[in-house]
Amino acid sequence: MAKMMMLQHHQPSFSLLTSSLSDFNGAKLHLQVQYKRKVHQPKGALYVSASTEKKILIMGGTRFIGVFLSRLLVKEGHQVTLFTRGKSPIAKQLPGESDQDFADFSSKIHHLKGDRKDYDFVKSSLSAEGFDVVYDINGNIWSLWYIYCSSAGVYLKSDILPHCEEDAVDPKSRHKGKLETESLLQTKGVNWTSIRPVYIYGPLNYNPVEEWFFHRLKAGRPIPVPNSGIQISQLGHVKDLATAFLNVLGNEKASREIFNISGDKYVTFDGLAKACAKAGGFPEPEIVHYNPKEFDFGKKKAFPFRDQHFFASVEKAKRVLGWKPEFDLVEGLTDSYNLDFGRGTFRKEADFTTDDMILSKKLVLQS
Repeated sequence: MAKMMMLQHHQPSFSLLTSSLSDFNGAKLHLQVQYKRKVHQPKGALYVSASTEKKILIMGGTRFIGVFLSRLLVKEGHQVTLFTRGKSPIAKQLPGESDQDFADFSSKIHHLKGDRKDYDFVKSSLSAEGFDVVYDINGNIWSLWYIYCSSAGVYLKSDILPHCEEDAVDPKSRHKGKLETESLLQTKGVNWTSIRPVYIYGPLNYNPVEEWFFHRLKAGRPIPVPNSGIQISQLGHVKDLATAFLNVLGNEKASREIFNISGDKYVTFDGLAKACAKAGGFPEPEIVHYNPKEFDFGKKKAFPFRDQHFFASVEKAKRVLGWKPEFDLVEGLTDSYNLDFGRGTFRKEADFTTDDMILSKKLVLQS
């Protein structure tokens, strides 16, 4: 029987880890816990059986990654509880999901309403629940096994790529809150695993990743791309990310480890524009290159990706977690377009302000 090693020398307590807030949800499960004194492991190490039904808490879980992860966990037979402030519906029907499947899923989801910043409520409510695993997208919480969604954005910019898990990190990164959470986990007596996605895309995405391109393709507009357009990046489908989170459960080799998660292939900015066009059934797009230094966009973001080569190796996750991406890029973008944008359900309204600035200058230069 597979065991999950819990690196603790005492019974687990529900002490808060301070960091940024998150949006994910969780579930209820029963788990057999027993102490083992053999094998070459730290004395007093706690083991959790991987084959039993687990009591899982997801912090938030009402949008994007949590929506897919909670379904995978329920399908595996776990009890799932979402911890939210109760401002959004607890269960959301997926595009293309049958009413019966949605009703069945909804009936199995538990809800715990509260504010994670209310320490007294968290301590009194959750200590009685005895959750075995906690999934958290952005921030802080407590658990026997803490599975955290960090970001590949914590890596220090480098000329040597792809980024690997042991690469140097940037304490000044805009994702420094995630890096601080990882550092804090390493100092606590809990089992933890950190997942570092690159760019995430797929149905229900609330970030303007693929949507940015689909907006322009649907409007029949040129696609402005900074500099040469040959900058190499990487995208991973949300369903593949959810599967990686699931594969951590029961895998003692994942204990106190970090894993990059994304797609198998890398893509240039120009290549991504063309892939989005192919996925949505649009003609090959007109791509307009520009020098960002020639413009003052103010606080507006003219392009949804960092203007640099940025991609990471996922070989460690394949080797240790037995995970591999299901979606290639065009297939995944087609899934996203068909389930979201093809149905007219854009998440945000299009804003072509920066595009118009770029195109106007190009026209002046050409006249």
